[in-house]
Amino acid sequence: MAHLFHHKEKKEESEYSNEYGSGYAEQTTVVEDDYEKYNKEEKSHKHKEHLGEMGALASGAFALYEKHEAKKDPEHAHRHKIEEEIAAAAAVGSGGYAFHEHHEKKEAHKQAEEYEGGEKKHHGFFG
Repeated sequence: MAHLFHHKEKKEESEYSNEYGSGYAEQTTVVEDDYEKYNKEEKSHKHKEHLGEMGALASGAFALYEKHEAKKDPEHAHRHKIEEEIAAAAAVGSGGYAFHEHHEKKEAHKQAEEYEGGEKKHHGFFG
């Protein structure tokens, strides 16, 4: 039977080690700085915003299709009307999600600018 658990082996003491540690400095690596982190976060929110927009567009289109089907097929009009309302609700929800992600993206962009130390650009009349 194969052994399923991997145990970490104990590190051997080097000839340069003493009670204060080894004779070599520990090497630490920074995975990414905060600016890159905020830029990745902004990119992620932008992607999610676009997904929300596509969901709103698709749901809205399906709602319009069901509205057309309700008029075209009077025998099943009630069913098409219900599906139209469900699709319209999904479109509103997706639009709200896209709106939320848009504001999250703006917040991540603002944090990246603050971390970078760059001047904030004011495009307004009084700014």
